[in-house]
Amino acid sequence: MATRTRSISVASLFGRKIKGVILDITGVLKEGGSNGGTAVANSIEALNRLQDSGLAIRFCTNETTVTRSTLVDILRKLGFTIDEKKVFPPIPAMCCILRERNLRPHLLVHPDALPDFDGIDQTDPNCVIIGDATHQFSYENMNKAFQCLMKLEKPILFALGKGKYYQEDGELVLDVGPFLKALEYATDVRAEIVGKPSPSFYKTVLLDMGLDPSEVVMVGDDIVGDVGGAQSCGMAGVLVRTGKFRKQDENHPDVKPDAIMDNLAQFVDKLLSHALS
Repeated sequence: MATRTRSISVASLFGRKIKGVILDITGVLKEGGSNGGTAVANSIEALNRLQDSGLAIRFCTNETTVTRSTLVDILRKLGFTIDEKKVFPPIPAMCCILRERNLRPHLLVHPDALPDFDGIDQTDPNCVIIGDATHQFSYENMNKAFQCLMKLEKPILFALGKGKYYQEDGELVLDVGPFLKALEYATDVRAEIVGKPSPSFYKTVLLDMGLDPSEVVMVGDDIVGDVGGAQSCGMAGVLVRTGKFRKQDENHPDVKPDAIMDNLAQFVDKLLSHALS
């Protein structure tokens, strides 16, 4: 006799009726690495169970060192089943803003991410976009971004996230945030954040899910960008002890997670054990 797969659409957790889950990618599904990284232990199976549950699943990342297509290819090669349309990185949202506001950017981003800006007019820039440019964060390139902003009558600075650091190849490395702060300090321009923890970025994902924030839980390894950002929008926020997690994150002075889990697999076990058929 064939075994019937249980399908659910609602889980009761944190005193909420959970209908959807948003997952960070690096640090939750995979550990970062210059070669594409490795899957976090048991995360492939955990994601499969979650996607089979009937809950709405989306992926929200501040990854800007590669295109969305390349990121999805990396995940698939690691063994994950991922629908590219359900992956939300900052650059596609950024391009929509540029078109809506008739802006032409000076880009300080990783070279591998440039194809996601194809079709965007970059002549005579009237704004600056800074992403995780890694080795492109030279004095020369930072200075060009600074000079561009200083020449504008009404300077506009965008940042594709504002993380302090992330983990790559087992080591912590600087993210875009410290470089962003340098430009803000030098120019007296406050950046508009496109990416986590921006409420407008999270709301784009929620709109795609068709769910109220109270019905969604965010799972991430960043206590501020993932957990704090989600909670500020009305979602539940779960911190996992993988990726860039540090013990001190459990006692953050401002952000208190709804739960702290060892990894994605433990979270899925907890969530699905509270599922309603």
